[in-house]
Amino acid sequence: MPELERLRAGHAPAVLAFELANRAWFAASVPDRGDAFFDRFPDRFDALLAEQEAGVCAFHVLVDEDGSVLGRFNLVDIEDRAAELGYRVAEHAAGRGLATATVGDLCRLAAGTYGLRTLRAATTHGNVASRRVLVKAGFVAVGPAAPEHLGGKPGTWFRRDLTAGGERPDTPAAGRVPGGS
Repeated sequence: MPELERLRAGHAPAVLAFELANRAWFAASVPDRGDAFFDRFPDRFDALLAEQEAGVCAFHVLVDEDGSVLGRFNLVDIEDRAAELGYRVAEHAAGRGLATATVGDLCRLAAGTYGLRTLRAATTHGNVASRRVLVKAGFVAVGPAAPEHLGGKPGTWFRRDLTAGGERPDTPAAGRVPGGS
């Protein structure tokens, strides 16, 4: 069963393999990370860990039983008990409900472990699957997202209240979420 794990240094090879294997798939619906991301991956990965250590972000990977990364689920720009949610799932894992379940898990983690009250997420109008994931996970559309925020594509901002009444216990769990592993 896949497990959501907090990003750590040992994940680097699996995260790079995940990003490389799914680059074209991701580029069809989200802005491409660009060649520089891959050329400088070790430095970029270390920077992510430093941001996480500073408490401004919380990065997670959904790890399959074989150790491969099935998805990345991140809370970025953590401030004033709010954060932006970002996620991506491997092409071969798409359509199985993993994104919806894991976003639900991350919402519970955001509230319970990180003490967040609000999450926001933006997606392009053309990314129907991502929009569906957000709605199933309890997010509601709150307004337009500027194209410059989404790689030049128009989109929508979504929001989810994590305070009492904002949790959805009916969201299935993708797996156990260990604290720091």
